[in-house]
Amino acid sequence: MLPHYLRQIVLSGFLCLVFVCPAMAKAEQVFDTFTLYYENDFLAGTDRDYTSGLKLTWSTPYTSDAQTAGWPSWIYPLSDRLPLVHDSGQQRAVSLSIGQEIYTPEDIHNPDLILDDRPYAGRTYVAVGIHGKTVLRQSTWELNVGILGPASLAEHAQRLVHTINGANDPEGWNNQLNNELTVDAIFESRWKVKPPGVQQGFSYDFIPHLGVRVGTVNVYANAGGEFRLGWEMPEDFGTCPIRAGCEVNSAFEKNGNEKKRREKLSWHVFTALDVRLVLWDIYLDGNVFSDSHSVDKKPFVADSIVGLALHYGRVEASYSYIYRTRQFETQSDGQAFSSLSISWLF
Repeated sequence: MLPHYLRQIVLSGFLCLVFVCPAMAKAEQVFDTFTLYYENDFLAGTDRDYTSGLKLTWSTPYTSDAQTAGWPSWIYPLSDRLPLVHDSGQQRAVSLSIGQEIYTPEDIHNPDLILDDRPYAGRTYVAVGIHGKTVLRQSTWELNVGILGPASLAEHAQRLVHTINGANDPEGWNNQLNNELTVDAIFESRWKVKPPGVQQGFSYDFIPHLGVRVGTVNVYANAGGEFRLGWEMPEDFGTCPIRAGCEVNSAFEKNGNEKKRREKLSWHVFTALDVRLVLWDIYLDGNVFSDSHSVDKKPFVADSIVGLALHYGRVEASYSYIYRTRQFETQSDGQAFSSLSISWLF
């Protein structure tokens, strides 16, 4: 007999196969690009703070004719009203995501509540993104809905991974944040600055961004930019780690009725910075609707990123190394973790 949490995982996967996949098939492969994101701090030799993130995203190709794109019927009227993506003169796309993120204190072997360290916390969520772009700008609106606390199954997911890799079990999950429904709205816009003329072979560009997130998980404003240098770089808007509002970066476009794919290997290196002014962080401030453990957060947090991206055929892959500055006053130091993503076109 499978343990209870494994039965829940198997049941969730079964329901996905039964309901989600046939729905996509009936939509004539409208959502035809699949992206898997995985983030973990194991390469940094730690198991603390933001210790794991997993996300699956299905996205449509960008199209200038959204009315005949085959999107779910309720999305098109919404996309036609949202600022900066409603313009019928730009290309638009839709993404659907499901993900989970896990946070733990530094000492996962202590079963007691650690007052001066962050709470244990996990959240499982779904998100819908509507994206619009022109040649030099991309904007995204996203609605993110999730469940925080034991119902997220974050504890079971971490215990399962630790069992598989032989690591010690985390002992303090009895102190995690309480069950709570979360709802967040996110907006982010990015621009592309590049040298004039046709860029073939080696080239470079710079992609600044501005964003805001308002909800029960986070309230913040963010800004930053990415510099890229490489061979036959894609005409997209950079490489993102798991960050709300930065989901769809498909290397695939539609050329008439045909899907384009890269016939040659292309690659680029990149470095990026994202700075956030944080007014609320549920993972540090604690539950919204019930009493829970909390710590004093720092108002400014920055992520510095370096990485490599590869593109070939119908596949795009990237690896990023991310350093995040201290998020709360009693945190011992900043945190490093890695981000992997792979996209492929069906």
